[in-house]
Amino acid sequence: MYGLLCESLHDFIKESYGDDVWKLVRERADVRLHSFVTHQVYSESVIPQIAKAASGVTGTPYNELMNSWGVYFLGFVGKYGYDRILKVLGRHVRDFINGLDNLHEYLRFSYPKVQPPTFFCQEESATGVTLHYRSKRKGYLHYAMGQLRQMGKQFYDCDIHVEVLSEQLVGDYSHVTMRLNFDNSAYRYIQKEDEEEQEILPITSDFFFEIFPFNIVFRQDMVVHNVGSGLATVFPDLDGKKINDTFLLARPLVEFTWNMIISHPNNLFEIMSKEPVKRERNLHNRVQIFNKLLLNGNSSSTMESWGDGSRCLKLKGQMRFMPEWESIIFLGTPVMESLSAMFKTGLYINDLSMHDSSRDLVLAGTQQSEELKRALIQEQKKSSKLEESMKMLDYEMKKTDDLLYRMIPKPVAKRLRKGEPAVNTCEVFPDVTILFSDVVGFTRICSHITPMQVVSMLNTMYTLFDTLSEKHHVFKVETIGDAYMVVAGAPEKTKYHAHNICDMALDMVRSIDHLKDPFTGNNIQIRVGIHSGMVVAGVVGHKMPRYGLYGDTVHTASAMESNGKEMHIQLSNATYEHLKGSHFIFEHRGTITIKGNVEIETYWLKGKRDK
Repeated sequence: MYGLLCESLHDFIKESYGDDVWKLVRERADVRLHSFVTHQVYSESVIPQIAKAASGVTGTPYNELMNSWGVYFLGFVGKYGYDRILKVLGRHVRDFINGLDNLHEYLRFSYPKVQPPTFFCQEESATGVTLHYRSKRKGYLHYAMGQLRQMGKQFYDCDIHVEVLSEQLVGDYSHVTMRLNFDNSAYRYIQKEDEEEQEILPITSDFFFEIFPFNIVFRQDMVVHNVGSGLATVFPDLDGKKINDTFLLARPLVEFTWNMIISHPNNLFEIMSKEPVKRERNLHNRVQIFNKLLLNGNSSSTMESWGDGSRCLKLKGQMRFMPEWESIIFLGTPVMESLSAMFKTGLYINDLSMHDSSRDLVLAGTQQSEELKRALIQEQKKSSKLEESMKMLDYEMKKTDDLLYRMIPKPVAKRLRKGEPAVNTCEVFPDVTILFSDVVGFTRICSHITPMQVVSMLNTMYTLFDTLSEKHHVFKVETIGDAYMVVAGAPEKTKYHAHNICDMALDMVRSIDHLKDPFTGNNIQIRVGIHSGMVVAGVVGHKMPRYGLYGDTVHTASAMESNGKEMHIQLSNATYEHLKGSHFIFEHRGTITIKGNVEIETYWLKGKRDK
């Protein structure tokens, strides 16, 4: 599976659903890579893993997602210039579809290890065509359907309606039959041309065979009756044998039988010898001489080091039925990945036909292959650097996230990241519990110690309280001087908000014992006040945004602290009502008057019974 497909799926998910969704998909699919190299080969499992994970994260049905990706892919390949190839594949839709099986052959130089599906057409009419789709990859049907529909719209301004007639597993590949319904008026025009008589120029079979030196003529029993001169140098005993005893059919994905070949007149056929080609006896000697004369004995550049490609001969070409001979002729051309592969099979440039571009293609293909290798190495180096940079970026983003979530609750921060205005995060919480604490005699302590000692003292105390806030699942709202404020029940609602705050308060009073006044050496003492009620909470403003609480509940909680006693926890009647019947121990204090001449009944929280 080439990186081109992986890259397109990566871009499709990011553009359709956003970066955050792609990050979740990557984690769920267990894909560690941040990006893909276009010409690099990846595991066949990568795309199914990503597609299934994307379906689960987005809630989009798998088939629908694959269809949308197929539509997207035709636009994606445009940035590599492949849309120019697609535009010239055929004058009409029927031409494109009939030549679909050959499409990947045009990309063979850039993607030599491509494993394409097979397409062939039947039952063509003025209203459409029946298309057979065979592939060793499972689960790509709707991806192909999306591409077919988009192809009609993008290149021919034509709506193609795809109807799946059957889907079955045949051996190790899936075979799907679908009907493509579209305006196929061009079919009538082609039929009319075929009916017209055309004058045929006479040509002898000897001259015909000379033009195609790698031809094979065989009859219905599959027995070979003629072999081209170029092929005969490699397989001198092929004449008289069955073609399917010597060669395997690599493409299309059908059985290697007479009837199957006859029914695929528009397909490109690729056959491969079952056994490796035997070298000539003196080939090794000639390799050594070649190395010494041309390469000065440089073993790293010798002919023998040019890859370890298979010595099985591959031929591709067209199968044509010749009614006069009652035979099929295979008009083949050797498939050579490099000059090294040609040398190993015992073929030479002059064995190829001089009447077509076979010789030029082999030489040009080798040159382009070397250029691609160099380009791939450079691309892999860039990808490696990018991968390292992305890991560092992930690490820095995690640090940024941790810092952000300390200032703003995670659910609220995510909403702000999606672009919601800050004011939209504000909401009413009908019942929360707020805690305030401060240091008794803080002003007096500060007057006797240095500013750095003040900072050190507060840092020690607040670090301790922060740890307790995480333990008891409460949110730290802010610190102002020696005042410390936390809330439970916002932004994450819970019916145990009063219980969590009281647990926190008891731990604060217990843990403060070991903190000393830097000036006197005495234990630092704190006051704690608690109140429950309704608040409005959210982020306001743009500069240095913070998550704030607003309402009378905040003022009352602050009053509970300022009107309390050292090393005591005072709570209002509203909080006490939440804790009736609980394991907490209370002592009734009585009624106090706070700002605004408001009288409130209060209690001391003394401890907690064992359950």
